[in-house]
Amino acid sequence: MHPSQSPEENPSAELPAWRSAASWARLVGVFTVGLALDLWTKYWAFGTVAGYPVELTREKVLDDPSFALPHHPRVEALPWDLLDFRLVLNYGAVFGIGQHRRELFIVFTVLATVAAVLLFARGTRVRMKSSHIAIGLILAGGLGNLYDRMVYGAVRDFLHMLPGWQLPNGWRWPGNANSDVFPWVFNVADVLLLVGMGIFVLASFAEDRRARRLEQARAAAEATAAQHPAAGSSPAE
Repeated sequence: MHPSQSPEENPSAELPAWRSAASWARLVGVFTVGLALDLWTKYWAFGTVAGYPVELTREKVLDDPSFALPHHPRVEALPWDLLDFRLVLNYGAVFGIGQHRRELFIVFTVLATVAAVLLFARGTRVRMKSSHIAIGLILAGGLGNLYDRMVYGAVRDFLHMLPGWQLPNGWRWPGNANSDVFPWVFNVADVLLLVGMGIFVLASFAEDRRARRLEQARAAAEATAAQHPAAGSSPAE
């Protein structure tokens, strides 16, 4: 791009993302790092937090009604009751929503993955780097939990935030038996999903502002041209 050329005047920046090797590299790189981090942390947690490796198989989790994870003492990850490690199997979605609907979540994740890739390829432009990062994070989080549902029959969770903090007056979140400020146990994939969605929403707002700014600039240019129709024309011979 020429030094005096604005991003709006750079034709290559407006190409669909699927035509850019750099855009694909950004998406795949974020996805690969995020997925690897999620699966490794789950492997580490279920191998160490209980004091010994917790072996899981799909048949054991799905077919044994009496199966339960071993009880283990509290493992403090951060001081002041900010974060504990606690092994939990989640048969639902984020925050335990929709328990024991594994097949539904598998189908939903597959469809959402296809939609996210199409959104990247056709719905974003080369210049929309934040959106590419966001979609990569969303794909990593969704496929990280999909892997667990396919291989183990449930999602491996191990992060418990604010474990010693209680809601005032004995209040409880709907569907929870205790009054914890944050009663849900989650994993890195959940964090990737939420962060990715947050970045995508912010990027969408930025795109809306950009579109309004360009529209205002075009309207102003058309008004100026209407007022000075001969501006920029060469003198008559």
